Amino acid sequence: MKDQLLKKIESYENYAIELQRGLTAIPALAPSSGGTGEYDKAKWLEGELNKLKFDSIEWINAPQAEAKNGIRPNVIARYKGKSSAKTIWFMAHLDVVPPGEAKLWNSDPYKMEVKDGKLIGRGVEDNQQAIASSIMVVKAMMELDYRPEYDIALLFCADEETGSGFGADYISDNKPEIFGKEDMFFVPDSGCEDGSLIEVAEKSILWMKVITHGKQCHASRPSLGVNAFKAASELVTKYQKLYKKFPKKDRLYEPPISTFEPTKKEANVPNVNTLPGEDVFYMDCRVMPCYQLSEVKAEMRKMADEVEAKFGVKVSFEPQQEAQAAPPTDPKAPIVLALKKAIKEVLGVKAKAYGIGGGTVAAFFRRLNLPAVVYARLNETAHMPNESCVIAHMMGDAKVFAVTTLLLCKK
Repeated sequence: MKDQLLKKIESYENYAIELQRGLTAIPALAPSSGGTGEYDKAKWLEGELNKLKFDSIEWINAPQAEAKNGIRPNVIARYKGKSSAKTIWFMAHLDVVPPGEAKLWNSDPYKMEVKDGKLIGRGVEDNQQAIASSIMVVKAMMELDYRPEYDIALLFCADEETGSGFGADYISDNKPEIFGKEDMFFVPDSGCEDGSLIEVAEKSILWMKVITHGKQCHASRPSLGVNAFKAASELVTKYQKLYKKFPKKDRLYEPPISTFEPTKKEANVPNVNTLPGEDVFYMDCRVMPCYQLSEVKAEMRKMADEVEAKFGVKVSFEPQQEAQAAPPTDPKAPIVLALKKAIKEVLGVKAKAYGIGGGTVAAFFRRLNLPAVVYARLNETAHMPNESCVIAHMMGDAKVFAVTTLLLCKK
């Protein structure tokens, strides 16, 4: 069966390209990013899924008034196996990020181009490569009249790009009963070009908005005010001491340390000769699971108190995202070992399990104690202008997933 499946998948290149073209043409931007959500894209994809032999297609709709029809749709397509004792899940996300500066694109981001073995357009890699590769796995089984030992389900989620509150997070909180205790997950949303990395663990994430409150005045009379910008600047540099405060290293992760980086900076006063009374910056903290985020927040508060005392300002915090790390997937779990073997068979590459600083939706499934692996061959153009998907990567992912599924379905 393996050889037949791989041969079938090889014949789907044009199918996958046209599937990607259709997906790219329908922007699926969150309302917070200026869009209407995933409804139109989900409807189009449902039409394509209905052309195949899925046993069921259902929607789990997260309500959001700002989205089209008031919902953020999550679509599940199931292909029944000989037994429903467990389900092998493939999860991809429907939403994309905005194109950014139009002048940096060489083509219309929503009109996919095929060039030099690549697909170019917004969303083609992040995360439509996963949509296409997972569909090809099941399409090949259907056309060969092959029923796997266990059920296969494709989960196409909303809202991955803005926190998953209407997507994987919503489903795991509101519909956990759809997952069985023996289920396992593929999340093709991170990886490297040669296919040698399997993500099984993630760091905790803390995004913090830091607001420094001073007193505005004329810049020529600084004694009449309190310079919030100056105080905030000292606090930014103080926060680099977090690296020493939380020094734990673990070579499973890349990088093998916690990171604490200032990122976004909001504008304060619009003119040069006014001393700002308020200043806002943001910290992106990726923290080793051995530390509690409450410890990090306490240390940030302590340093802010020192700045308050020195400059006469007030510093307040507004967490933008806060997620304690989920339990890692055991590097020796069956899904990890099967995936390693499949990568070796299909790509001739020896893969290893590793952890990342970025967050993926795998965390939501790991918190349900379900093993999840994050894997794909990616050229890391996600969110960039001229985002691209290497066609060979997309086709290779489908082959790897097909072989892994066969291995997992052996009794």
